[in-house]
Amino acid sequence: MSETPPNLFSHLGKPVKDEQGRVVGTMASFLVTPGGRIDGVFIEHGDGDIKQYSSDQITNANGEVVLSSQLKMKANNFCNQIPLLWRKTQAIRALNEKQKIPDEMYDGLYSSFEGALNQLKTEAEVTIADVEEKVTECKGKIKELNSALINLEIEREIGQINDESYQAAIQMVKDGITKLNAEKEDFEALKQKLTNLCLGEELKTKDADTTDEVAEVAETTTTDETADAEEEKEEPVDSPTTESIEASLPEPPETSGENPVVVYLNDGQSQT
Repeated sequence: MSETPPNLFSHLGKPVKDEQGRVVGTMASFLVTPGGRIDGVFIEHGDGDIKQYSSDQITNANGEVVLSSQLKMKANNFCNQIPLLWRKTQAIRALNEKQKIPDEMYDGLYSSFEGALNQLKTEAEVTIADVEEKVTECKGKIKELNSALINLEIEREIGQINDESYQAAIQMVKDGITKLNAEKEDFEALKQKLTNLCLGEELKTKDADTTDEVAEVAETTTTDETADAEEEKEEPVDSPTTESIEASLPEPPETSGENPVVVYLNDGQSQT
């Protein structure tokens, strides 16, 4: 984990590296406040040019002085500020719903925080474009180094360079590609994170709309199913009709065709 060096004076004249471990220059001098605080550093680059950098960009990684990317610092600052300000706008809205903020103060207070949030998002979009340019720059450099690899292979194949020189050169170029890929991935991740934050409120609104639609469909479906169940429950059962009763009675047995025997009863005597 990187941290601010406890004593930058001890690093005077020593190499300064970037976040990928590449040497970017040498510590040349400092910008010191009257109170003795280091407010900036001067770094001499390989071309002899000396540039001033903010002390916030200087960190200590394993005892080495590291110069952080100003663009990354700016993007990370937006990544911290936007969620904080968004939460504050939501807190103001929630407090108003709980009637803890007077109505005559709410509109002005909410508008000021919302305006600041929108301003941050606008500035962040500019930074996103700068990060995208850096990604494109890294891709271009990677392509160039891949071309360098191919040329090394060609010259070695035809015997223009010996194995020792080839091995040293090929390792140098491969290390450069590895570091560029790491830098590109860092910027791509930072761009994605910042983009998501700028769209976060819109995405949340869409998610809320989707939830409401699902709830509405579920409620409608439940109501329809309940109505259908009640309708089936209340449906009257048909009572049996005369025709149905007659149809259920057994058929009388068939006769043999002979005349029936008639019995007459008279004063307790029977005749046939």
